[in-house]
Amino acid sequence: MLYAEIEIGSFLKARRAALDPAELGLPGGVGRRRVRGLRREEVAQLAGISVDYYTRIEQGRAHAISDSVLDAIARALRLSGGEVTYLRNVAVPRRPGTVDCRPAALGPTQTVRPEIRQLLDAMETTVPAMVIGRGLDILAWNTLGGRFAFDLEALAPDRRNTALLVFLDPVARALHPDWEAKAVEVVGNLRADSGRHPDDPRICAVVNELLDHSADFRRLWETQAVYECLRGTKRLLHPHVGELVITFESFRLSTDPDQSLVTYTAPRGSETERRLRELGARVAEEQRAEEQRAMAAAGADG
Repeated sequence: MLYAEIEIGSFLKARRAALDPAELGLPGGVGRRRVRGLRREEVAQLAGISVDYYTRIEQGRAHAISDSVLDAIARALRLSGGEVTYLRNVAVPRRPGTVDCRPAALGPTQTVRPEIRQLLDAMETTVPAMVIGRGLDILAWNTLGGRFAFDLEALAPDRRNTALLVFLDPVARALHPDWEAKAVEVVGNLRADSGRHPDDPRICAVVNELLDHSADFRRLWETQAVYECLRGTKRLLHPHVGELVITFESFRLSTDPDQSLVTYTAPRGSETERRLRELGARVAEEQRAEEQRAMAAAGADG
């Protein structure tokens, strides 16, 4: 089954439904309206285009929509920067077809350059860091990045995905005390990515699985929200070191634009910084113990 199609109509309907006509100075109260938000003719009026043309755009029947028209619609609907980008990405009608969502398409296929892996290793046990690819796949990480939230090494490659972990992993809600806000962020990022790559089989597989298995994801996906969160602060409740209040930054890689390097830090001298050092020491000790066991096993075999 193909996941809900990425289309301009659903997005525009959701965005006009989210607006309050009274706040825009438009006449008519909610009681006189059959649906929430703006009517098509009101969006057309605010954008300065004909109702017929706007209707064809919303129905996916308009071709070669100019940038000026898209900008006018974006202003009329009060779209954010990320939403404007998404609108541009989905504005061109695509030929009908299918996307391969078979199990073979489930695994991540992107590769991370050796230089980026070297950068991750340079931060090793001091700064948790990872590389996120298309569809929110976690492609690479350093030692601390692989343990400060989920244990990435213990997961199968096709499960190393931020969206799958947040919505389907049983420990996610305990790990994220602000789970609803995290879920909204993840869905917004995933929809933005789907706009850039509407026919990507991995994104299709991830969204399809979540629609099938998570009622919370279905609820949030249907809002058509686009939210690219590239920086901010989040709270984690780590099972071994307690609460972490982390600042994260996402850096789009210039030579690999579908990949982002994400780092997690804490203010110097803060309790979170101390706990990150504690976690780093714990992980390093576990690695040393594992290496010693491996050496002992090799000696016994010899």
